[in-house]
Amino acid sequence: MKTIKNFAYFVAVICFFGCSKPSGSVLAITHVTVIDATGVPPQSDMTVLVADHQIAAVGPSQSVHVPSDAQIVDGGGKYLVPGLVDSHVHLTGAGEPNGSRRFFLPLLLANGITTVRDMGGYLESLTPLRKEISRETMLGPQIFFAGPYLDGSPPSFQPSLVVRNGVEARADVHRLVQQGVDFIKVQSILSREAYFAIAEAAGREHISFAGHVPDHVTAAEASDAGQQSIEHLTGVLRACSSDEPRLMREQFDAGPKNATPESSHAREMAWERDLLATYSDERAASLIAKFVRNGTWQALTLILLRNDAYPGRETDSAGDPLLKFVPRSIAEKWKQVRLIQDQLFRASDFELREKLLAQSMHVVAQMETSGVPILAGTDSAAPYIIPGFALHQELTLLVKAGLSPMQALQAATKNPADFLGKLNTEGTIEVGKTADLLLLDANPLEDIRNTQKIRALILRGKLLDRTALDGLLSSVQEFAAAN
Repeated sequence: MKTIKNFAYFVAVICFFGCSKPSGSVLAITHVTVIDATGVPPQSDMTVLVADHQIAAVGPSQSVHVPSDAQIVDGGGKYLVPGLVDSHVHLTGAGEPNGSRRFFLPLLLANGITTVRDMGGYLESLTPLRKEISRETMLGPQIFFAGPYLDGSPPSFQPSLVVRNGVEARADVHRLVQQGVDFIKVQSILSREAYFAIAEAAGREHISFAGHVPDHVTAAEASDAGQQSIEHLTGVLRACSSDEPRLMREQFDAGPKNATPESSHAREMAWERDLLATYSDERAASLIAKFVRNGTWQALTLILLRNDAYPGRETDSAGDPLLKFVPRSIAEKWKQVRLIQDQLFRASDFELREKLLAQSMHVVAQMETSGVPILAGTDSAAPYIIPGFALHQELTLLVKAGLSPMQALQAATKNPADFLGKLNTEGTIEVGKTADLLLLDANPLEDIRNTQKIRALILRGKLLDRTALDGLLSSVQEFAAAN
């Protein structure tokens, strides 16, 4: 039964590793419109040659010589963009040992995602997973990871390392560097002492740190401390308030020890109303200018805010056809989270969350206009954020927030390559770069939702056609039904 259940997945793997041309031969995508993500307009009737995992040639079809033994993909009427990057995922947050392998990674590939930034997970799963992918014994995207979070006590999520002072900060950062992480992830419960000690330790170890703005640190202070990216806009709207010090005090006032869930929720809603009421354009402009000066990136995950504003409405969990790809055990947990929300939230609460979403989008538009660098991320697999599919929804939200389709596309291609220090080899369609490419049936610059119309994926130079991608989806659906 297990062999039958996994058959579709193994067909896709065999096609990737065995059905492509031998190493050293050429793959030619002919007569295609290239959207190279550098910002230049689309280039029609182009031919792109791929050899040895790299882009070997890009030029007008009439001038590019296609070898007689090349594997040819007819790109007539289609659009070629770089492979997509989800800059905020949690691969091991969907049930190990199989959640990342049987649920997460196939959905990413089926949605054209060739690189991910894992923002917190178990190294005992992430390290071998990355090794297998790099050795081409496992089909998956390129992975950059932080490993366990650094957080206060008690930590918000697992896996976490509790940091209370400089000694623990230095020891934990050093140990993570020795274990091969790409960056350090900071979380919300860190004290001020611990946070700034982590920043100092990361500098000493020559490694970047990213994550939440901790509860007791301002977004401006995080930027000045050298935090490379801020996730989910944590602390940003609060920093745009004319009364930020008061809001910081009230946000973390635990209230009476016998507080009920209802009273705690009422306090939270009152705080959020104050957050909106005290919004200051002048404070926002000052914060954004600081982000620009310091090069502080923003990984927005607007889909999280959208889900908070529209649970059970725009994201109709019960009728979402994408739930067929979610393991039943995970979907049940999501359902329980939604039930708690439904019990606490009133119509006015949802209206408040809609206003918070709108204000956040307003700030995002200001950031883009001012030159704050933006990354597209999703926080998959948080409740009702389905890996792979969620990134396309995030791109739609970025455009709704005011980014152009090209800017949104760059937030999932060129920008993350730049952020990761890989722009010389990834992120755009240029000669010499890694051949991670996505072939679309329609123009994403006319409608960003066209990124969902995937015809084929070229992953490190090897072709996964529509049949292979459908095989990945079928494998996930079978896994989900059984788990």
